[in-house]
Amino acid sequence: MKKVLAGMLAAAMVISTLGFAAAADETEALGFNGLAKEDTFVVGFDAEYPPFGYMDDDGDYTGFDLELAEAVCEIEGWELVKTPIDWDSKDMELNSGNIDCIWNGFTIDGREDDYTWSVPYVDNSQVICVADDSGIETLADLEGKTVGVQADSAALALLEEDGDQADLGATFGDLQQFGDYNTAFAELLAGSLDAVAIDVGVAQYQIEGREGYSILEETLNSEKYGVGFKLGNEVLAEIINDDLAILYDKGVVDELAEKYGIADMVCLGESLGFDLGDDFEVETETE
Repeated sequence: MKKVLAGMLAAAMVISTLGFAAAADETEALGFNGLAKEDTFVVGFDAEYPPFGYMDDDGDYTGFDLELAEAVCEIEGWELVKTPIDWDSKDMELNSGNIDCIWNGFTIDGREDDYTWSVPYVDNSQVICVADDSGIETLADLEGKTVGVQADSAALALLEEDGDQADLGATFGDLQQFGDYNTAFAELLAGSLDAVAIDVGVAQYQIEGREGYSILEETLNSEKYGVGFKLGNEVLAEIINDDLAILYDKGVVDELAEKYGIADMVCLGESLGFDLGDDFEVETETE
């Protein structure tokens, strides 16, 4: 009996040692606070995705998401590295460690198990943008039409086979994919496309100041944006969630949302569990 107990204890010690080793390996793999490089926050984004991430007239990368990431870095004392990526290569960039997160109008819905997510911070809808003289007034009017969409986008996932709007997509004459929405919208302006399936915030930005283009009242779906981290990187996700709560409490999120014209889309307060009818405070540690 003593030999059996001794064997069990020895086995338990081995399992415990292996568990500690695995935990240490996982912590090391996550880097410092979940960052690949100490005190450097590398954000991957689509540089053709206004108002969330884009190049302004001065040649600088800006946008709602990038300014929000900058505010997080100010809290943490990190350097922000804005890294434009090809949207259809985002998984490779994230899993290889080239970027710490995908933060740029990134849809959670349908990808819940593929990434570790921040709390949702923006309510979004997929919509159809058309020329006013196109004769397209409803989703049914898209039958036989040529519709543009961004490659590897939420809109594409909706309209392709097995998507929630696959039946609608099957009625199109053609569904053309583009590397970015600026190119797709340029094709709409040129008349090469009859419509573009696009996020509502981007659609509003594209048609602002342009006469002759509008968004159909019928939407394709409703979804939420979040910051996407490599699956398992709970450490970094928790830090970002805490900082988003601080920034919401300070009014920074609302200020940026007003600046970029998406004030009616922000859902961060609800996601964080705040009672929006009352004042609230976020507890922060002080040294």
